[in-house]
Amino acid sequence: MSAAAAEHPCDGEPESLLETANSLMEQHPGYRVEIIGGVITVAPSPDGPHARVLTKIMRPFITAGLDDGETEVLQGIGLWLPGGPEDYAIPDLAVVDADLDDHLVENNCYDPAVFRLVLEVTSSNYNNDLRNKVVAYAEAKIPVYVIVDRKHGRVHVLTEPMGGGYDSHEVYAPGQTVTLPDAIGAPVTLDVAELIRAGRPRA
Repeated sequence: MSAAAAEHPCDGEPESLLETANSLMEQHPGYRVEIIGGVITVAPSPDGPHARVLTKIMRPFITAGLDDGETEVLQGIGLWLPGGPEDYAIPDLAVVDADLDDHLVENNCYDPAVFRLVLEVTSSNYNNDLRNKVVAYAEAKIPVYVIVDRKHGRVHVLTEPMGGGYDSHEVYAPGQTVTLPDAIGAPVTLDVAELIRAGRPRA
């Protein structure tokens, strides 16, 4: 056997989905690459209003003390999904148990058991957040999934994960407030109008 053959025993074999996803991330810095339901999705870099929503929404979580002690509030942390052998997502925001570092699974992604809440702020690929990720996060048994739907101007709160979705799905419009479940670790109330306003370009 030649040295070259010993060094490259897999020549000719197709890349795994995970290898392809990682290659795409290297080729497109700043893009979010995920594998959901065995399908690679690529989202462009978020715009300013998207980032502004995340800044606004982090404040009540931090004020409630969720970024100290038993939990942390993190942006863009990888979540390993049970829906496929290489599935993972990168939610915009998450409330996780403080021992997150002990639960690394693979590819900088963590066990869904340490996630108390995941949150997505919609962009051009909003259907992914409103459909595919609902199924994926429910299968991962994430207790609370929040969607700030910039396109339709509302906030969704999904709780009670079951097989292919969530048993409870509440939708809130500007003028309403959202009180998140105590399961995340502390009382948190969100102002829908403030979040939707933050998600729009400034005049």
